[in-house]
Amino acid sequence: MSEITTDIVVLGGGMVGMALAYQLSERDSDLTITVIDKEPEIGRHSSGRNSGVLHAGIYYPPGTLKAKVCVQGARRLRAWCENEGLPLLACGKVIAPQTSELDGQLELLLERGRANGAEVRLINHQEFKQRVPDGRTASGRALWSPGTCVVKPKLVMQRLEQRLRERGVSFALGATVCGVSPDKRQLNLKHSGESSTLSYGHLFNATGLQADRIAKVFGLGHDCTLLPFKGLYWQLDPRAPFNFTTNLYPVPDLNVPFLGVHVTPSPDGSISLGPTAIPALGRENYRGFDGIEPLMALEFLGDLASQWWRNAGGFRQYAREQALHGLKPLFLKAAQALVPGLRSDHLIPSQKVGIRAQLYDRRSGTLVQDFRLEHGPASTHVLNAISPAFTASFALADLIIKESSLASH
Repeated sequence: MSEITTDIVVLGGGMVGMALAYQLSERDSDLTITVIDKEPEIGRHSSGRNSGVLHAGIYYPPGTLKAKVCVQGARRLRAWCENEGLPLLACGKVIAPQTSELDGQLELLLERGRANGAEVRLINHQEFKQRVPDGRTASGRALWSPGTCVVKPKLVMQRLEQRLRERGVSFALGATVCGVSPDKRQLNLKHSGESSTLSYGHLFNATGLQADRIAKVFGLGHDCTLLPFKGLYWQLDPRAPFNFTTNLYPVPDLNVPFLGVHVTPSPDGSISLGPTAIPALGRENYRGFDGIEPLMALEFLGDLASQWWRNAGGFRQYAREQALHGLKPLFLKAAQALVPGLRSDHLIPSQKVGIRAQLYDRRSGTLVQDFRLEHGPASTHVLNAISPAFTASFALADLIIKESSLASH
């Protein structure tokens, strides 16, 4: 058995983990950093299946962690992508009410966006039609976010990995954590058929879909569990008579953690609609019966029933409006609220599907809507790296590093 020593170990090769390694290497080039992921390549899960939209910071209540890092993070990631010459579509975003009753939410979103430092303004029907000729606003008004852009997530992460390797960061891909000794600051790993012991100075748990399970091994997060929701997309048939040059989003129900079906153009010229937020039967249950976890699924159903009974976080409204969007007719109906001329034959099944994990706090019986960090002995755990974690990753990494320094002294 080999023994390895590293100053920093980052569990999880998703965007948050990669950004943590990048920001740490920026701060101190002498640090030894090791990134560990159970998959043979980075970005296999949530980060690599992201829509690629760099969000503007409009939705989040001022003072939340999301509000503190989204705007700055989006600007930094965009500048990094531009500097690296990566594909980027500077297309902006329109947020339109699907019903006249939702028009009043535009002012709330406008206030939040401005308080968070986002560039956002109201537009009238004439400007809406100029920007989204095939779209619909129920009230004649909408919000315009000119700074929103779209990137290709996998290309971003592959370039990050390249830059990190150039800086001397080590990667253990396809490695399994078999045991943890928090007091000794050690991990037992199996990698390429060999066992090893890794000693570390500080550990960052950025394992996304598995973060709560890792945290529990460190004696943290016992009252929380991540619930998986499946995000399915449809592609717009290139022959469909529509021309979308900007993102088109619905006004969201701010009590529910999911934004609803929206239209997203890609740097490669394709147009996607989605994603859904339907209950999944496993944290990696992307297709059919693959990745189903029977015990987790039973527990999940119990948590959903509890949410329904309490109507915590407007969950009944979510169940009525979003839980069944995996059925094409219901998905189409939701999309038609924004694009009235859309027909079923305009939608082509997409290969892209992700799991949108949402932290459930059993103490309060609610879905946690902000990022959540917990700290253990020489360890920091990112328990709810949900949207806009990809967007905010560089700024979020700085915040996590700062919090970890406070926690370790």
